[in-house]
Amino acid sequence: MRARELSPVEITKHYLERAERLDAEVGAFVTLTADRALEQARRAEALVMTASDPRELPPLLGVPVPIKDLNLVKDVPVLFGSATYEGFVAPVDDSVVERLRDAGTIMIGKTATPEFGLPCYTETSVSPPARTPWDPSRSAGGSSGGAAAAVAAGLAPAAQASDGAGSIRIPAAVCGLFGIKPTRGRISAAPVVPDLAGLSTNGPIARTVADAAALLEIMAHNQPGDLYVAPPTPVGFQEAAGREPGRLRIGRNAVPVVPGAEVHPEVLAGYEKASALLESLGHEVVDMPPPFNDSIVAEFEKLWFCFSCMHPVDPSAAHLLRPFTRWLRERGFATPAPVFLQAQAALQTATRFGFLVMNDYDAILSPTVTTPPVPVGWFEEGGDPEETFQRMKRFAPYPATYNVSGQPAVNLPLHWTADGLPIGVMLAGRYGAEATLISLSAQVEAAVGGFWGTRRPAMW
Repeated sequence: MRARELSPVEITKHYLERAERLDAEVGAFVTLTADRALEQARRAEALVMTASDPRELPPLLGVPVPIKDLNLVKDVPVLFGSATYEGFVAPVDDSVVERLRDAGTIMIGKTATPEFGLPCYTETSVSPPARTPWDPSRSAGGSSGGAAAAVAAGLAPAAQASDGAGSIRIPAAVCGLFGIKPTRGRISAAPVVPDLAGLSTNGPIARTVADAAALLEIMAHNQPGDLYVAPPTPVGFQEAAGREPGRLRIGRNAVPVVPGAEVHPEVLAGYEKASALLESLGHEVVDMPPPFNDSIVAEFEKLWFCFSCMHPVDPSAAHLLRPFTRWLRERGFATPAPVFLQAQAALQTATRFGFLVMNDYDAILSPTVTTPPVPVGWFEEGGDPEETFQRMKRFAPYPATYNVSGQPAVNLPLHWTADGLPIGVMLAGRYGAEATLISLSAQVEAAVGGFWGTRRPAMW
């Protein structure tokens, strides 16, 4: 674009055409904003054509980046994955949306998310299920399932997403993508969304480490009133993607914190493959003791129940809630405030002791989820919300620990099964050390030939 070889309008039309043609297969978008996107693209093109020095243009000018439908975009409908919000139009922009717009990105639409972002799969009453493009009979995960499906299917070059218990890393794992959950306090949730326990954060999903780093560079910011502010990084995230990480000490731990969770052989194969690769790159890779035990699970559940109650729902529309959401909210409203506070205190205590183990390592390797992508409908099979919750816990026992601790963590799309299903592995870093994780991820990406950006599903 800066060389005027491609125009922002051409690029935007390309992705809109693909979305209109292919989205029915993957369920990535809940809303396409074609007119708005083309208007933004025309303004971007005018900037390119009149710029005397292309280096002075906004850093991501003309790059289409969809926004997850948990985030507010002023004057655009937002459903939060729920039929209870039909007809609601966002009154303001989230500050992360403002950052992306100021950087020149084009908002081509809102990506699908499960109801209030609560499940780890994206199946709602307001849009089709989000499916992994590697096998559209299988789920794209959640809660950023639409964002991951869009990027993996080539309906967007990268996407904004968010993560409260694995919601970036889970979809990235089952869609064969690179995703970053940043450090707590790295990206403000202003002006509306509270950051009470610091579990959730915005972040990028992309095909390559460099693309994700470029998005994170833009998204990182704070606003007055934020309860958490991440420590500054020694280098920029884009710079980190081009730096060698040095020799790191990497702990590995595949023990699920959730009792009864079983790890599929293909997932273990990907985990061992990642261990061997990291060792071949000169890093010290050692088995580490588990930093957390299963006592944190019940405490985390109490927080999750309570946070399911944060979205206001008109009593006259409550019957439109999905059964699983109603089940969560019943438990949340039945949890006394002292019990909630005691749970949060217990998790903080567990985290303090966990850091006594984790701080001995520059990075921690684990699986991202316990199985290859599961069929659409598998989580709600049988119609029992309690069983759905148990399946969610057994499927994704690893990611939420780093939402509790606030550490950055990434999914690396390192392994594919013989029948072409993606298997991710997770790397977590020291608190505030996204730059190290990005450098390490870029080194791994280069070592496997950069296929993350070139390997494509058949539907591409």
